[in-house]
Amino acid sequence: MEYPPILQIGDVLISTDIITKHFCCDLSKCKGECCIEGDAGAPVTLDEVMEMEDALDIVWNDLSASAQAVIDKQGVAYTDQEGDLVTSIVNGKDCVFTCRGDIPDADNCCLCAFEKAFRQGKSKFCKPFSCSLYPIRMKQFGNGLVGLNYHQWNICKCGRDKGKQLQIPVYRFLKDQLVQRFGKEWYQELEEVAIELLKAD
Repeated sequence: MEYPPILQIGDVLISTDIITKHFCCDLSKCKGECCIEGDAGAPVTLDEVMEMEDALDIVWNDLSASAQAVIDKQGVAYTDQEGDLVTSIVNGKDCVFTCRGDIPDADNCCLCAFEKAFRQGKSKFCKPFSCSLYPIRMKQFGNGLVGLNYHQWNICKCGRDKGKQLQIPVYRFLKDQLVQRFGKEWYQELEEVAIELLKAD
């Protein structure tokens, strides 16, 4: 059965791929490659830029010399070709806040220096929300609407495979992040819509 491509809950437009597709990060295989691939940094808000600037001293020593040089020159963020505010990058692809570290079952992963400091209790800022919400991309429209799209990146194939194996829909994998952004009632309505949508299949 073909699903309608876009649903709306409140002021949020949702791609049905978020309901029908599966995803679960597999850091043991990808090693956090999303931090060091791409042609632009992670989307950020002005508030997040201020939070990153406030926490910069905490993570500074975890950053590479190249990343420090970029930040000294242009700051923690810049405006990309599409006019979006994004984190600064090194060599045209690596986020300046990438560092290396070990996590359970995934040695020598690319990590966010902010998230590392947050988990160590050194900082109140974890990381840009766009990173936490990935593989969902969020777009703010001028009329107050927000759009949520499922972004499929070739480097995340292992995440799609793991999600399919475990039967975890994208929206359930990102439940905490969606609740944080839109609230429990909104997420509950999303779950109800998802159940009805999948029943119709």
